[in-house]
Amino acid sequence: MRLLLSAFAPELGPLAEDTPPGWEAATVGVGAVSAAAATSALVLDRWPEAVVFLGTCGRYDQRLPLFECLWASEAIATSLEELRGGAYRPGIERRRWMASLPGALPAHAVVVPPAITCTAEGAAQLASLGPVEHLELTGVFEACRLAGVPCGAALVVVNDVGPEAQAQWTANHAEGSRRLVERLRATGFFEGA
Repeated sequence: MRLLLSAFAPELGPLAEDTPPGWEAATVGVGAVSAAAATSALVLDRWPEAVVFLGTCGRYDQRLPLFECLWASEAIATSLEELRGGAYRPGIERRRWMASLPGALPAHAVVVPPAITCTAEGAAQLASLGPVEHLELTGVFEACRLAGVPCGAALVVVNDVGPEAQAQWTANHAEGSRRLVERLRATGFFEGA
């Protein structure tokens, strides 16, 4: 069995009601801490052969178009304060997690700040690390790393990071989630589980 996760049910798109054979679906909550705790509990309870997270993300700039589907090659924990020199992480703290499961979509680094970036200036600074922002991925990847379960994530770009992000996300997240599932199905990703 493989485990399909999302922050909340709408981001599973049509898979919330129609999970592929060999897969189970669950939600892990919003934010890296909730996602880490819930993913750990689910993995320890079900011991899947692999975990795949589905979600939405915001783009920092125009490198990726809206509704572009991607595979997270790595999740990078950071904050604007770190980039500005106003904060730091202890040297022994993990900051990057590589996907341990191959995907069928173009691969991109995903930046995971502790909260949603709401300024154009902040988006421009974080863009140096990757093209998109997402909130849960470091938690999911860390939980799977600790359990030794292969993990990957497919995301869809549904908004520009900045002052209009919430309105764009609200307008686009359902359609984006539908398109992400459609794209993954077209690649045959869910077959053979």
